[in-house]
Amino acid sequence: MQQKPALSFWQIWNMCFGFLGIQFGFALQNANVSRIFQTLGAEVDQIPILWIAAPLTGLLVQPIVGYFSDNTQSRFGRRRPFFFVGAILTTVALLLMPHSPTLWIAAGMLWVMDASINITMEPFRAFVGDNLPENQRPLGYLMQSFFIGCGAVVASALPWIFSNWLGISNTSSSGGLPPSVHYAFYTGAIILLLAVMWTVFSSKEYSAEQLNLFYGKPDESEYQQAQAIGAKRYYWIITGIVATGIIYLMSLKAELYIISLGLLIYGLLLAAAKYLQDAKVTKNAFFHILYDLNNMPRVMQQLAVVQFFSWFALFAMWIYSTPAITAYHFGTSDSNSKAFNDGADWVGVLFAAYNGFAALAAFAISSMATRFGSKITHFICLLLGSVGFISFLFIRNPDYLVVSMIGIGFAWASILSLPYAMLANCIPQRKMGLYMGIFNFFIVIPQLLAASILGLLIKSFFSGEAIYAYIIAAIFWILAAIFTLKISEP
Repeated sequence: MQQKPALSFWQIWNMCFGFLGIQFGFALQNANVSRIFQTLGAEVDQIPILWIAAPLTGLLVQPIVGYFSDNTQSRFGRRRPFFFVGAILTTVALLLMPHSPTLWIAAGMLWVMDASINITMEPFRAFVGDNLPENQRPLGYLMQSFFIGCGAVVASALPWIFSNWLGISNTSSSGGLPPSVHYAFYTGAIILLLAVMWTVFSSKEYSAEQLNLFYGKPDESEYQQAQAIGAKRYYWIITGIVATGIIYLMSLKAELYIISLGLLIYGLLLAAAKYLQDAKVTKNAFFHILYDLNNMPRVMQQLAVVQFFSWFALFAMWIYSTPAITAYHFGTSDSNSKAFNDGADWVGVLFAAYNGFAALAAFAISSMATRFGSKITHFICLLLGSVGFISFLFIRNPDYLVVSMIGIGFAWASILSLPYAMLANCIPQRKMGLYMGIFNFFIVIPQLLAASILGLLIKSFFSGEAIYAYIIAAIFWILAAIFTLKISEP
């Protein structure tokens, strides 16, 4: 089979540039949504369940978008039509989000915004695998990390920039969101649209005929000759039913239903896939997603464990940074006070800092991966991040928290690049989009788990003190680092 040609630096630059815009959307969401929820009246222990929209939409949207982008053929390519549509939808969502009048409308807008971002983002991961030869993929994913870092630096700090540099108020006399947050979302919407459109119109994709030269012709009989699926379907169904019953009878926290019902639904999905296989009805997205999920390559299974622990920690940081830092470092939980809004703005600066360090770390990580390999490099970066998390408990001056973000930035840059580089080399190349979407399960499942239990953990074991979410995050990154060493890197 023919080898893919190497792309120039600027070709890789153009194909990754859209991530600058995507990260404007994600960074504004991550740094400000907890603030929006608290401003609209949410209690600290309610915040995780309100955030459930973000991982759940990713769980549903990414594998579906991945499957259909794998199987799309148009004069605009396979992935770029999804970039275009997702960018338009995300722009509209960013413009509307700060105008949410009630808590539940804000939670609903988070669903819309996150689904829209996922439509754009998922094919971008596959786009690098599609266009680059194996030896250039680490560079491609690190380039994405660079743009993610650059975009998030500015986007996370936008409310602070508008307030401190441009004199726009960071408080609201009416008790709603301050003008600085409104202007941040408007600016992010414009930049996201322009950046993604740059990639759409400056990059090219390989045609179906060219892909045949690289990968050979597709095997149409793959799923007809597949091994049986769903052997453990009853185990999942029974476990889900029993767990749901225990939660109901013991009047446990409603958030735990996310876990029990998730187990039940997974068992039912396996049962449905088994029925379709027995009926020889396998040429559909539903069966392909379930079958490939249950037949992941070994390296992908090992990476999935690492991703699980990595993203649980990240979700803890994203949802608890505002309540943790405003209470622990700024001394208030009153969302209408100036101290709270100063603290919330500083969270944006800290998020900008770790993303800025991530952008710079991408270059160092590239050299480290060349010298030590992706596995050892990822291990080192995760340990650096865990040290950064632990330091939040001991540094009381919020100005010095920027130093803590150096380690977190290294870990973030590595999480966004090296697992994908290792994954892209071990999965069927024709199904890059589908497998990238399935891989996203192990990003969103820990986030769903975090949404279910973090509030309960913080309230039950740490007297509601949100700062201890950072210690939980540190433990999970240490576990991720340990499991990274078990990866069978080719």
